[in-house]
Amino acid sequence: MPPSSPDPDELAAIVATTLDHYEQRAEDFWAGTRDHDVSQNMQALLRHLRGAPPHDILDFGCGPGRDLKAFADLGHRPVGLEGSAKFVAMARAHSGCEVWQQSFLALDLPAARFDGVFANASLFHVPGRALDRVLRALHATLRPGGVLFSSNPRGENQEGWSRGRYGAYHDLEGWRAHLQGAGFEELEHYYRPAGLPREQQSWLASVWRRRDA
Repeated sequence: MPPSSPDPDELAAIVATTLDHYEQRAEDFWAGTRDHDVSQNMQALLRHLRGAPPHDILDFGCGPGRDLKAFADLGHRPVGLEGSAKFVAMARAHSGCEVWQQSFLALDLPAARFDGVFANASLFHVPGRALDRVLRALHATLRPGGVLFSSNPRGENQEGWSRGRYGAYHDLEGWRAHLQGAGFEELEHYYRPAGLPREQQSWLASVWRRRDA
């Protein structure tokens, strides 16, 4: 097997270990993130969606359901997707929305189902060897002209373990290469938190439209 080919057993272990990290810390994670203001990111997705609302939105890696509820409160029709069983239960209870329990590396998504995908602080958990396959699955679940939002901690295209979680940390050019290769065209990007010097803006947010032949 070529060195660059994904090892299914290794990828499965990465997923299991990362999910276990969240399973063991679900309540603490919720307490620490439930009041985070990500309205800038939500609006970055919503302003690029075509057609009249309400919109069908996939919250990819929805966690305990903070943003699911926020989208529902705005009148949209969000569906959550999450790998952690505890987060799935919490998200259903908090938001009242439909939530699918799926591993990011074993997605089973309906074709052309969503107007937008909201991937806030989730896609960075996908190892680089599997990222293009995951992005193509998200492309396929979007309707023609649909929009993908992503926000990830940025880096210099390195990946590995950090405090029990696996992460891949892309710079803008590296991230662009993956998204364009998966059939997306860039709409905008920005860095967070807003108002800080660039070296203190540790998050890269970007918005992409499904490109159709």
